[in-house]
Amino acid sequence: MGGMGLVRQVQVTFDCAEPERVARFWCEVLGYVVPPPPEGFANWTEFDRSLPAERQGASFACGDPSGVGPRLYFQRVPEGKVVKNRVHLDVRVGTGLVGEERLAALEAECARLTALGAVRVQLLEADEENESCIVMQDVEGNEFCLD
Repeated sequence: MGGMGLVRQVQVTFDCAEPERVARFWCEVLGYVVPPPPEGFANWTEFDRSLPAERQGASFACGDPSGVGPRLYFQRVPEGKVVKNRVHLDVRVGTGLVGEERLAALEAECARLTALGAVRVQLLEADEENESCIVMQDVEGNEFCLD
């Protein structure tokens, strides 16, 4: 392999039942924002109403206001979640912290996200290889970690 390849942007896509609800949850978690609606529409609700009935509410997106993080895209699918995610997000709230200080930061963020509708699943305590983290689920049961 010669030289450096192109650096590509990525989008993280969530399959879900209620795209806007899940998107707005993740906006709160990550500090992301909903982009402006397409030209000619005052808001996303107006745009959504302009779509054929079967496409209304079918997708929603949000992004990092600084433009650094990946875009998150949420698409409605007919089936519900039935097994553990094969890919999940780690929300990095304890970076550089260890011990009780790390646990306090994780617990504080866990409390904030629980108030938004997330569910705490399990505290994984530090061992010889890894620092502590908290496994959680978003508003539709998708797993993520507070790390």
